[in-house]
Amino acid sequence: MQREMLIQDLKKKGNFWRSVASDLERPTRRQRAVNLSRINRHTKENDVIVVSGKVLGAGDLQHPITVGAWNFSNQAKTTIEQAKGKCVTIQELSEKYPDGKEIKVIG
Repeated sequence: MQREMLIQDLKKKGNFWRSVASDLERPTRRQRAVNLSRINRHTKENDVIVVSGKVLGAGDLQHPITVGAWNFSNQAKTTIEQAKGKCVTIQELSEKYPDGKEIKVIG
């Protein structure tokens, strides 16, 4: 899904997703970038998180989590999957959790 279409769709879903959409509206050079080491520090097993930007592969992930993000580096995707976690798009996450409850925002 294109970025602009995703932003418009998220704005219709409620306050939680509206805040994620406003982060995605930033210019790409100011886009959030979050390393796995930070995600590992701020999550516990089976958490569901959203990153309104790119997930980078620096660091380790020691527990399974579900990560929704605009983009993943190859190393980040591999590390998350090796930890028995899931990498999903923000669109998929917003469809599964339309109210945004149980989701942590990292970044």
